[in-house]
Amino acid sequence: MSPANIHSQESLGRVHFIGIGGVGMSAVARIMVSRGLVVSGSDAKDLPVMADLAAAGARVAVGYDAANLGDAQTVVAGSAIRADNPELVAAREAGLPVLHRSEALAATMGEDIVVTVAGTHGKSTTTSMVTVLLQGAGLDPSFAIGANVPALGVNAAHGASGIFVAEADESDGSFLNYRPRIAVVTNVEPDHLDHYGTAEAVYASFDQFTELLPADGVLVACADDAGALALARRTLERGNTRVLLYGTSDEADLVLHDGGPGDVSVSTTAGRFGLQLQVPGRHNALNAAAAFAVALELGVEPGAAAAALGNFSGASRRFELKGEAGGVRVFDDYAHHPTEVRAALAAARSVAGDHRVHVLFQPHLFSRTREFAREFAEALNLADTALVLDIYPAREDPIPGVTSQLIADHLGAGGRLVDGNAAVAEIVGAADAGDIVLTAGAGDVTAYGPKIVQALRG
Repeated sequence: MSPANIHSQESLGRVHFIGIGGVGMSAVARIMVSRGLVVSGSDAKDLPVMADLAAAGARVAVGYDAANLGDAQTVVAGSAIRADNPELVAAREAGLPVLHRSEALAATMGEDIVVTVAGTHGKSTTTSMVTVLLQGAGLDPSFAIGANVPALGVNAAHGASGIFVAEADESDGSFLNYRPRIAVVTNVEPDHLDHYGTAEAVYASFDQFTELLPADGVLVACADDAGALALARRTLERGNTRVLLYGTSDEADLVLHDGGPGDVSVSTTAGRFGLQLQVPGRHNALNAAAAFAVALELGVEPGAAAAALGNFSGASRRFELKGEAGGVRVFDDYAHHPTEVRAALAAARSVAGDHRVHVLFQPHLFSRTREFAREFAEALNLADTALVLDIYPAREDPIPGVTSQLIADHLGAGGRLVDGNAAVAEIVGAADAGDIVLTAGAGDVTAYGPKIVQALRG
């Protein structure tokens, strides 16, 4: 793949997306169509977003076939596309440039002021908060987010303000393809070791990310996270850009005051401003502080920024309410790293009050389970009931000896390994009125939430 900065929107010509139905790919395609590019694409399944793209003017096909390329001049291939995909093979044989999604997105940014949000956790939520805040403050940013956002209606759009807000994914190093003016880093922890190999390689990639910032740019980093704080200190030593810290820590420039739901505010040199947040948990309060900091950097008046944050109702699969029955509320969360599981359960505990919390967790990837089995168990032990499903393999082949039992071995009295068929009945049997049920993981565990709601009603 070529470096992103050699591509301009004009140089792409007619663009074909292989895997256009994916949430990230469809986001880029949607923006390109809005910005006047000729777009085509295909996917293995007929996904709902494809009809939206077709209505907007894209040529969309279901199923992969070399003929779908048509007269494309540039091809964008999703990360899940196999090397033997007939369209990818045909594109390479024809000598067409094949771009990663991030390279294609970077090409659409043009001369916009680019705001990227990176971090091991919280990227989608923070990117969504920034976008909703800017819209509420009267700006009209372009945006591309790796999750659907109910408050926005879509996960990507072309705006007229000359500001572009994008989620920057570190999982495969592709966040290095952007050229941000403002870069948010919510946290830095070892993850995606299937790609990086070592924790040191993860830290090095974030250093490369902050090196992309210009002299008139700014790194907005979380002072409460050890990894992000260390990154900020290294960036300050390098001296290539300004650094702004947010959080509850004494080192924060923008200070968060988090007294729990209904008692969240931020302090700046301009004063203290209350935040009426619809989403619970310290992690979301920190995400809101990051969004507030970005808004101030873009010239939004503090009071307007604080008020606009109240419009954010959450991102899809981020502590998303799936339903309520018999006084039991069922939420779903994408949490797939121990820190995320801990944060989601802390949020659930704050919502449950004196009642109990029950979690159904599905580990994602064999490699991640092997690396963090004990840490997953320690996080899950925050719940009163912790049921663990078999590992969702995603892109990985099994690793000998690595199963969900590695997590179950460290669970407390309320935790155990369960079969998928029995999971719903066990959760329903454990939950009483006032309790919170949380389904968590990046795999198909999300399908269990509606089943649990239905069983509770039955």
